Amino acid sequence: MSASGLSILVRSLYTLQEERVEGYQLFELGHQAYLRSSPDYDFIQYRQLVHEITQAFNRISKEVIQLKNRFHEEYDRPDLSEHIERIQEREREKLVLTAQLQLAKQNALDHPGNETYQEEAREVKHRINKTIEAINEILQDFKYDSEEIEAS
Repeated sequence: MSASGLSILVRSLYTLQEERVEGYQLFELGHQAYLRSSPDYDFIQYRQLVHEITQAFNRISKEVIQLKNRFHEEYDRPDLSEHIERIQEREREKLVLTAQLQLAKQNALDHPGNETYQEEAREVKHRINKTIEAINEILQDFKYDSEEIEAS
């Protein structure tokens, strides 16, 4: 297998990660709009957004798994495949935390006198930031380990 084919796979992973970031941005904007519709939440619109984002993330995840398998099987790069597996684990964690954060934000809005929900939102946001840092560190490891491909 050629280095240029491997290089294309590397760039594909970065493109898919950028799509994930854009998906989260859309998800956040949609959730902000949903919260602004309080107290008569526009749940139908929000549910449609969640459906679309879920479909996009599922597609991205399937493509990332295909890349992971190709790195391992076609190019004999289990190291790169392992980085991708770790990214997938952190992305799953980030998605769960994002849902928790959205619920905490809504609860904080619905119960303004209850500090518990604001505290929960701050805690979950902190955990999301730590997860994003972990993803970025894994991407750095991936970049470092794949740079030899670019050099060849």
